Amino acid sequence: MKTDFSNSTEDEIKYFYENISKKVRYFREKKNVTQLDLALDIGIKSVAFYSNCENNKYDKHFNLEHLYKISKSLKIDINDFFKNDI
Repeated sequence: MKTDFSNSTEDEIKYFYENISKKVRYFREKKNVTQLDLALDIGIKSVAFYSNCENNKYDKHFNLEHLYKISKSLKIDINDFFKNDI
């Protein structure tokens, strides 16, 4: 039997990633930026990869570098991705 020493459940982590992705989409759409334009602006050459991150498909997620670049591109505070107000 495998012992889990983590302080977070898989469901908590899944929920965390889903919230981050929802906020990225919210701010991107609020600024009227396409997935393609944002992906290219942050250095992702594949809109499919970007879309998978934004939609939580195939276990693809934004990393901290992505979030930093997205916040710069959209001219928002990176902390907005972590707030519980949307």
